[in-house]
Amino acid sequence: MLTFRLQTVGRNARKAVLPPHVFESPTGRRVYDNRNTRLTKWLNDGIPPAQVAEWAGNSVAVLLATYARCVEGQLPDLKRRLEAAGDPPERPSAD
Repeated sequence: MLTFRLQTVGRNARKAVLPPHVFESPTGRRVYDNRNTRLTKWLNDGIPPAQVAEWAGNSVAVLLATYARCVEGQLPDLKRRLEAAGDPPERPSAD
């Protein structure tokens, strides 16, 4: 019951202060939803996890445990950067 009341209070507060088009958009969702979106975007943009964790007020371990599966599309860029630096990753042997 308390969770429902808090959700209602939060929704009513957002509705009271946000213009209708913002309230109806993804930006008008719960603050925590916006936080998740922002942290995922920062990680996907290649910002180092240690920096994102600091901004989020989390440890790197908590950040990566929560968001690591959300990071996508970075592998080709990381491989190019490693190869350009002359330090390609070694493949594990099939022994």
